[in-house]
Amino acid sequence: MNFEFPFDTLPAVMCGPRVERRRVLIGGSACWGTMRDDGLLLLDDGRELDASRASYLPPVTPTKVIAVHISYRSRSIETRNKPKPTDTPTYFTKPLTSLNGHGGQILKPADCKYLNYEGEYAVVINRVCRNVTPDEAWSYVGGFCAALDMGLQDFRDTDQGSMLRVKGADSLLPIGPGVVTGVNLFEQTLRTYVDGLVVQEAHIGEETIWAPNYVIADIARHITLMPGDVILMGTPCHSRSVDPGHYVECEITGIGRVGGTVVAVPAPRATALGVGHMPADTPEVQRVALGFDDRVPEYLKDNLRRARHSNSTER
Repeated sequence: MNFEFPFDTLPAVMCGPRVERRRVLIGGSACWGTMRDDGLLLLDDGRELDASRASYLPPVTPTKVIAVHISYRSRSIETRNKPKPTDTPTYFTKPLTSLNGHGGQILKPADCKYLNYEGEYAVVINRVCRNVTPDEAWSYVGGFCAALDMGLQDFRDTDQGSMLRVKGADSLLPIGPGVVTGVNLFEQTLRTYVDGLVVQEAHIGEETIWAPNYVIADIARHITLMPGDVILMGTPCHSRSVDPGHYVECEITGIGRVGGTVVAVPAPRATALGVGHMPADTPEVQRVALGFDDRVPEYLKDNLRRARHSNSTER
């Protein structure tokens, strides 16, 4: 029985042909369609749509979003200085209101300094799943998406470590543009871009600590996973903060590329009244938001510096 990656038999969800399902907004209505090789989206009602001009909705309708804290070796080495962070995975949740479609706006409040990107792949559950073994778990996977697990690191010091406000604010989960099956996930490379420059990069098969089947079996021991539920599978090293005007993307080769524009918004009105925990710039906040540059590749740091310089010049 395979508890951890790698595994011997390719799961059915990764066996071809490749199929991608997207969800778009047309005339105020949500419509599903299947991507074609010619770049057109064939809607379920028979209409055809130029995919490059579509207005995208999240291609998932979950009852919950659960995220793995660390599941890439490079991220563990950067943050913990060891290739495996913990003996078993740990998790947090993101509210459904954090969901965002491809091409949407990622909101950065004026009172927050650190909005970090984290490029990830997402696993989508396709049927009710509880009390399964890792070997059984693959049959509950309905496909994979690219995702950006954005985080307001200014709130690291509060919520007793739950990261509710760090990861849960509105717009902080661009996902899509579609749900894909028929691609061997572990032969793919994850890349995060800021204004077209690569700032994160990892070969999924080489860096994975815990595969989705292990994570699903672990979560489903006590939490029932429902159709449409999303599991975010962690990010590689070099999660850093971005500013308004930056365009951030996560690409999973073979799966897709999702992006959004960081947009400045006013601080919440209640903040001016002193309501609740204020955004902070403490050593713990900086430890996560700024990371450990001596433990990440130079080209990723150089690309981020170029993107920041270009963005500040344009503004």
